[in-house]
Amino acid sequence: MNLALLHPEIQQFINEHLKDDAAKLLLKYKTLFDVPIAEIVEQIQAKARCEKKLPTWFSTDNIYYPNKLNIEQTSSEKTARYKASIVDGNSLIDLTGGFGVDCFAFAEKFQNVTHCEISTALSEIVSHNFVVLQKENIKTIAQDGIAFLQQTSQTYDCIYIDPSRRNEAKGKVFLLEDCLPDVVSHQKLLQAHADTILIKTSPLLDITNGLRSLENVKEIHVVAVQNEVKELLWLIDTHTQSEDVVVKTVNITNKETESFTFSLLEEKQLEVNYTAPKKYLYEPNAAIMKAGGFSSISNTFQLEKLHPHSHIYTSDKFIDFPGRRFEIQKVIPFNKKVFKKEVALQKANITTRNFPTSVAGIRKKLTLTDGGSDFLFATTLLSNDKVLIHCHKV
Repeated sequence: MNLALLHPEIQQFINEHLKDDAAKLLLKYKTLFDVPIAEIVEQIQAKARCEKKLPTWFSTDNIYYPNKLNIEQTSSEKTARYKASIVDGNSLIDLTGGFGVDCFAFAEKFQNVTHCEISTALSEIVSHNFVVLQKENIKTIAQDGIAFLQQTSQTYDCIYIDPSRRNEAKGKVFLLEDCLPDVVSHQKLLQAHADTILIKTSPLLDITNGLRSLENVKEIHVVAVQNEVKELLWLIDTHTQSEDVVVKTVNITNKETESFTFSLLEEKQLEVNYTAPKKYLYEPNAAIMKAGGFSSISNTFQLEKLHPHSHIYTSDKFIDFPGRRFEIQKVIPFNKKVFKKEVALQKANITTRNFPTSVAGIRKKLTLTDGGSDFLFATTLLSNDKVLIHCHKV
């Protein structure tokens, strides 16, 4: 850490230039208050990325920021608070602490939190920030978390680990076995030190593959923010031997949090009814789509599907639903002449579900621009007819 970056004059400069072009600042100055401008610009870029993602850090004076890559890879405050809401106890250890956002949230629930970070420089930054943020119940250790666990006899109520999806040998990876650290090969070690283990993985990880690799999974949490899946959370209870796994999906928006929970075992057993489009159309949010709760969502909300592989639903009566809701205006064949005669739109938002033509291909064929208040769902019905469903958002 370069403590000179915390001088009031430099902190003021950082705050005054958060919207400025970094390249122009680097050209204009070489040093500022005897500090290389490159280091100041790095602070500016990192802090600017925190305005919406980490508002507590952004609004607190004298926070020291790591490089912007660390900020990109860290949890948001919203997802960190969600993680903290699903575990409890007295003691927790974060084996891959990073910038400390998750630990900060855990410290609201646990009396004692340990933050392990393999990077000495990042650990020093996090230690400084926890003091500034007045978090006194977090202990920081500048060491690889797995190595620390191998050396201690201490046990915890919960272990949290977020394996890096960047493998030095393989580049960006998604399989659990390829991440660092490899939680699959260290499961016995983790279970020896805690009854509850919470693992964060890439949203791209296949849930079925994850279940094959991990033991004693009790719950899977699929977390989306503004309808974009950000992370999968695997809650492991070392005493759980059940064949069933509960899947909890959340979509955190600016207005509300959409939640839907289902059982993987029941999902496989449920039967679904199919029908032609009725008055209303429903598209599950991204978290439900990722989780694969297609039969469960149909059963819970008493909705019918259009096709086994389309994953859009319909009803005659309007219902509240965790996803997008539309009123159907017209259903027409995917035919340019029919479209121009029946709908005659110049602009529309297009979604494809179980359809052979891409959104770009549909736009080209129908000469449509993007946007507006009209929505087109290009999909396949149970009859295998390829259709366009013209909708208005409810």
